[in-house]
Amino acid sequence: MVLKAFFPTCCASADSGLLVGRWVPEQSSAVVLAVVHFPFIPIQVKELLAQVQQASQVGVTVLGTWCHRRQEPEESLGHFLEGLGAIFSHKPWFQLCRERGSKSWSCKATHWQGPTSHAASGEDQVMLIFYDQRKVLLSQLHPPAVLPDRQAGDTTASAGGLAAVFDTVARSEALFQSDRFDEGPVRLSHWQSEGVEASILVELAKWAAGPVCLLLACLLSLVSAASACRVFKLWPLSFIWSKLSTCEQLRHRLEQLTLIFSTRKAKNPAQLMRKANMLVSVLLDVALGLMLLSWLHRKDLIGQLADALIPVADHVAKELQHLLQWLMGAPAGLKMNRALDQVLGRFFLYHIHLWISYIHLMSPFIERILWHVGLSACLGLTVALSILSDIIALLTFHIYCFYVYGARLYCLKIHGLSSLWRLFRGKKWNVLRQRVDSCSYDLDQLFIGTLLFTILVFLLPTTALYYLVFTLLRLLVVTVQGLIHLLVDLINSLPLYSLGLRLCRPYRLAAGVKFRVLEHETGRPLRLLMQVSIACILPCSSKGLREPG
Repeated sequence: MVLKAFFPTCCASADSGLLVGRWVPEQSSAVVLAVVHFPFIPIQVKELLAQVQQASQVGVTVLGTWCHRRQEPEESLGHFLEGLGAIFSHKPWFQLCRERGSKSWSCKATHWQGPTSHAASGEDQVMLIFYDQRKVLLSQLHPPAVLPDRQAGDTTASAGGLAAVFDTVARSEALFQSDRFDEGPVRLSHWQSEGVEASILVELAKWAAGPVCLLLACLLSLVSAASACRVFKLWPLSFIWSKLSTCEQLRHRLEQLTLIFSTRKAKNPAQLMRKANMLVSVLLDVALGLMLLSWLHRKDLIGQLADALIPVADHVAKELQHLLQWLMGAPAGLKMNRALDQVLGRFFLYHIHLWISYIHLMSPFIERILWHVGLSACLGLTVALSILSDIIALLTFHIYCFYVYGARLYCLKIHGLSSLWRLFRGKKWNVLRQRVDSCSYDLDQLFIGTLLFTILVFLLPTTALYYLVFTLLRLLVVTVQGLIHLLVDLINSLPLYSLGLRLCRPYRLAAGVKFRVLEHETGRPLRLLMQVSIACILPCSSKGLREPG
């Protein structure tokens, strides 16, 4: 009979002692969870196993002995380890041994008959399987309850055996935390045995973070209540709140901080991962904002920007005036309607004059405004970018007005031409039934409609040209704002924590595991492999095997 023994790689260099774990009779497998070192009192070991079994509902017991021959005499230690089978009786009794000065291992399983019997009723062959206990535990793989139906023969049965191993390790956290802060009466070796100091620091950080999160959650709830006041829902304030990118980003940042400092425990790993991603993105955002703030103040770039803003605004205004004067002439050799062209050109030139006056009126306050905008980078780079987007929108407000005027005028002419075209064909639009119906018009209606249609057709090229030019200018501004918003959304939604885990610890993101069985040409199973790199599986006999490289 071939037995399987799952041995954690973290215990490969542990001192000699007892193998503690769970026996799975359905799979003829033994899952080793820890090694109990000498010296120990048997009654204390049994009490510890009883406490772990009561807390985790896992049948943890002593499976056998572990001998790591370093400097101990082989004969005395071997007889002593064999005698432990009388105190901790288990069938089968595993005896694992690592030879001194080599990487060779020996393992055997015996059925203990009595304290005076050194021979077993029969030795079974053992397949020793090495697994990374830390990765198996942190991967949170599926328990046996969600396994597929057993319709795939040996492959599904093997998958069920490994799933039982994963479930055993996942439910045995009480054993791993028994010596979390101090060694206690029983000294163990497992995946957490070397991180006692780190565990203490983590627990102290958790205890200190509780009151801090509670205080910040109360402050954020007060800010949320103040922002939900009815005063901010009045028409002018609600309109501004919905149009400014800064207000939207502040609302999003408030939701992020509320979720991060919430005292509610995450219900599943997905919520925990979402909170961790938000925390990392907020920290990165604030760090980038502080870097931008230090860069701006180190070289006094705010004063330079304030001094250069007025000349740049004047240069943009002159370029727009040249563009309008070009449109008021014969642009690209096109014959425009001179009267409409002059009216539209002077109308837009007057708006440019108002915009230049507005910029020069605000010039004494520009440096102070830019200074406060730079200080807003303390809230994060995304807040500073949102304010920059709003500033661009305010500085190009005249271009937005030009686009709106041209679009409305062009839309009115298109609608007028479509209606007059239906009148010219003897049709009309039925408002009640939302369709085009036939209609009979008298001679005066047809004559006036034809005259209006002809006038609008000849005026359409002039309006279309202004609409096209201002649409391209508006599209340029929207493209710049779109790039800024894209960068803001990238910082807000990029799962940096998940990407870091994917690069450094991919087993923490395991959503499941798939199994397959490789076979010899004769059809016999060779070894069981997982598509998640969490275990190294090596078949062996009772004669010996080598340590995984």
